[in-house]
This record gives sequence, C-alpha cells and structure tokens, in this order.
Amino acid sequence: MVYIPAGNYKRGSIDVEARADESPIHQVEVAAFWMDQTEVTNAQFKAFVESTGYITTAEKKPEWEELKKELPPGTPKPNDSLLQAASLVFVPTGGPVNLNDYGAWWQWKPKANWRQPRGKGSSIEDKMNHPVVHISWYDAQAYAKWAGKRLPTEAEWEWAARGGNNEYRYPWGNEALNSGTAKANTWEGAFPYHNTQKDQFFYTAPVGVYEPNAYGLYDMAGNVWEWCSDWYDYTYYSGFKDQKVVNPQGPDAPYDPYQPYLKQKVMRGGSFLCNEAYCSGYRVAARMKSTPDTGLHHTGFRLVKSAN
Repeated sequence: MVYIPAGNYKRGSIDVEARADESPIHQVEVAAFWMDQTEVTNAQFKAFVESTGYITTAEKKPEWEELKKELPPGTPKPNDSLLQAASLVFVPTGGPVNLNDYGAWWQWKPKANWRQPRGKGSSIEDKMNHPVVHISWYDAQAYAKWAGKRLPTEAEWEWAARGGNNEYRYPWGNEALNSGTAKANTWEGAFPYHNTQKDQFFYTAPVGVYEPNAYGLYDMAGNVWEWCSDWYDYTYYSGFKDQKVVNPQGPDAPYDPYQPYLKQKVMRGGSFLCNEAYCSGYRVAARMKSTPDTGLHHTGFRLVKSAN
C-alpha cells in the first residue's frame, strides 16, 4: 500500500468535459490513509475465494423479487431464461453506432464472471496480474472485510488520484490523454468498433504498466472502474457550496433524478472503454455510478486503510 498524506483540495470540476454532478467545486479536507498501489488483481481475488469459498454476485442466479424493487412499478418479469448467473460483457460493434445506446456494445452473457471475463470458455489463466473484473460492490466489500481494509470514500479517491496537485485534470497532470506516450489503458480510435491500441491493450492491462501518479499509485485512470464506499447522489456537491467539508463520507441515501428507482454507489477512474467521444471518466473529477449488485467487464476496485 502507498501512504497518502492528509491535505486539502478543491473537489469537482467545471471544465468543458465536466458533468453537472461534478459542481460546484468545493474545498475538501482529507485525513491521511493508506491505499492499494494497484487495483486488486485476479491472483489476489483468487486467494480470497480459495480461502473463504466466496461466490460473487455474477455467479449467482438473480432473484426477481429483489430485482423488481429497483424497477418502475409494473415492470413485467423477464423470461426465466434471463434470470440466470450472468454478467455484461463488452462486445465491439461492426461500425459506428449511436453512442447513447449503451446496449449496442454490451451483451448479457451467461457464465460471465471474474473467472470467465468474456463469458463461457474464456479464462484468466494468463491474466493473474490483471485487475479482477465483474466485481459488484458487495463483492468488493466482502474482499475488504477479509483483507482487513475498506473501500475508499469518494473524497479519498479523488485526493489520491490528484497526487497532491489541485490543478491536475488527470492523474498524470494536464497533458491530453492521446498526446505523447500512452498514459493509461483506455479506448483509442473510434469507439466502439475500432481501437488503435496505442496503449498496447484491447481489454484490461496488467496492473502497473503505465507511469504512476505523484503518490506512486498506478492505474488511477483507465483499466477498470473502481468502487467507492459512498452512495451516489446527483445533487450531493450542491450542499457544499462556499464551504469546506472535512472527511466527507458521502450522502445518507442515494438519489439520481434520471434513474429514480435505482440505489447506486459511486465509481471512479474510468476504464479500458473510456474514449473522449463519449466518456472522459479518466479525469480525476469524473464521477460514475452503478447499483451495488452490478458487475461488469470493466468493473474492479482497490482498497484503503485509515492511517490512525
């Protein structure tokens, strides 16, 4: 783990790529903590599973009575063939598509899970040093308890990603993602059908391939989205206008006006699918969210420990 000193920073963004939930910018004070230098790998997660017998969310058959609690009233029950152990896998398209239609490149694949990241027949045998994926928030919490650690707060995550510099847009500084040498594992080219692979990888990359940030943390941009402990509230930052907040733990309850029935947790850092055409999630201020039972082809985590 890497020691992250206590400090103050301006959380959020109002730049051209910023989203509404990233403002207003406000002052945050964070206590010192320790953070995993890399995202949790397949090898590390495998050791956890072998030690505990843990079964991930993606490996379990979904329960309709639980699913419908987060759906609009009256949503019809899906065919039983869809209620099986499965997860969403990225599949490139054959050409340009509407970038608002996420279903164009995501496929619900039975047997897709951390052991078989691309679905039945795939393997992680030669990817033990890659970040584990198809990990739900609940899975990350279970691993954290076993490891004696915890998920970072959103405030801790952003402070760590900035590397102590208030002015940085990215973990490496302010140079544009596609300028100079490869800085992170993202999608280069035309998403979601043509990846030039300037960064050398189509899917996940081994952890620690690219230069670390100023705190010595690897892959704080790209590779996989990382879970935080906080609930996601679209309006959360608005409560801190013109004031400093100390060690914020996130809102008491989730809120998303665009998906009012979903209870979502914060994710940070972007993934191997982030492309400037539709997703700038590799920015240090960028926020993403998903339900805690969601595991995706580009979802992983890293953990922290309080310094005191």
